[in-house]
Amino acid sequence: MLALVASLHVLPFDGIGGVQKTRMVGPGPTMTARLEDVSDFDTLRRDWLAHLANERRLSPKTLEAYGRDLGQFSAFLEGHLGGPASLTDIAALKPFDLRAFLGQRRRENVGNRTLMRQLASLRSFARFGERTGKLKAAAFAATRGPRIGKSLPRPLDARAAKAVTQVDIRAGEEREAWVLARDAAVLSLLYGCGLRISEALSLTRAQAPTSAGDTLTVIGKGQKTRMVPVLPVVVTAIAEYIALCPWRLPPDGPLFLGVKGGPLSPRIIQLAVEGLRGALGLPSSATPHSLRHSFATHLLGRGGDLRAIQELLGHASLSTTQIYTRIDSTRLMAAYDAAHPRAGR
Repeated sequence: MLALVASLHVLPFDGIGGVQKTRMVGPGPTMTARLEDVSDFDTLRRDWLAHLANERRLSPKTLEAYGRDLGQFSAFLEGHLGGPASLTDIAALKPFDLRAFLGQRRRENVGNRTLMRQLASLRSFARFGERTGKLKAAAFAATRGPRIGKSLPRPLDARAAKAVTQVDIRAGEEREAWVLARDAAVLSLLYGCGLRISEALSLTRAQAPTSAGDTLTVIGKGQKTRMVPVLPVVVTAIAEYIALCPWRLPPDGPLFLGVKGGPLSPRIIQLAVEGLRGALGLPSSATPHSLRHSFATHLLGRGGDLRAIQELLGHASLSTTQIYTRIDSTRLMAAYDAAHPRAGR
């Protein structure tokens, strides 16, 4: 069957009534070369993903997203070009071809941030192809992505952030005591240490801090390691959870477990925070990640050094951390406008 498909060549319109003719021919050198070129594209895609995983050490979720982006682009090209794309096809693309892909994705209600990430994925693939000498595709670098409005992080105020981490706030819920203690311990790590939720849930039992002054070794994005000091209140929250947990916690196993004894899902913590919104009157922006924003904002507001906060958050660039200075400046200007007699209210 495959041989039959490979041997079917469609000839152009013959000009007589617009009828298209087909005829059976042998595979021929042109068809064989094209099949090899398409195969080279698949090989280059696998090599690129292996490079991202092994050399750049991207996280599994980022790898999944990048692979999905290139897969969606490949599917678009198949319809756009009338068949599976080859490296020769990709090298011949123009910026308007990429804009057509982005336009199709936008019609599928994909947001600007996702479009920017997809364009970044394609540029990464093209650069890898150029470095390996297998692809030259200038269109990817020449294509401008959509503009993204700069939005500031939305931290919680100190009172709300502390309340979210307290067990007794959820005392009326029909949940087992160890589950409430577990959720409080996770949220305490997010606010007290500035961890991402994935970082907190990746901790093993052996990594659990046991006394004030302990530090956590955290593996963040890009497998980058950083040291984070642990507050006494966080140590206490984790100890209370461990004492109540009904499941065995082996040293090399996950510290935080679900109700069935398996690794805890981030979605469970997200749902816990959603429940706390109503109890505490929090805005919809209150999420587990907003506790990390609160950690940075409150440190900066109390005179914390920006470079130190960068290290604690695990940011590769100081410019990423500097966004929190804009939050602090915004609050200062709001207070000035509200209180100063000469402010232009």
